[in-house]
Amino acid sequence: MVIVTAAIIIDNDRILITQRKKGTNQELKWEFPGGKIEDGESPEKCLIREIKEELGIDIEVRDIFDVVYHEYPDITILLLAYKCSLISGEIEAIDCNDYEWVKINEINKYVFAEADIPIIKHLNRDL
Repeated sequence: MVIVTAAIIIDNDRILITQRKKGTNQELKWEFPGGKIEDGESPEKCLIREIKEELGIDIEVRDIFDVVYHEYPDITILLLAYKCSLISGEIEAIDCNDYEWVKINEINKYVFAEADIPIIKHLNRDL
């Protein structure tokens, strides 16, 4: 099992989502940005590092929002999703195909990686 993190970055009534690169697992599907925790790394430090690498921005990691266990055919993941705030920087698609700021009521228009779907359901209930 692989432990991964996801950032729920909310700005007013919009949430930041990213599109996976072509040629990767779940290619071109949308997700909440984040990534795999490295040895000795806390989930919070992982998110700060991953968001800087993927999008070139600095974030503050706040509260845990959701935990999702998901079995894909080739990998099992435990996804730790945290509410985060954008601190500084201009977003750019460095290590993702694309990014979008979307309103929660428009999020269902996007095809998401399966592990992220329970988080969307949680967002729909809470926001």
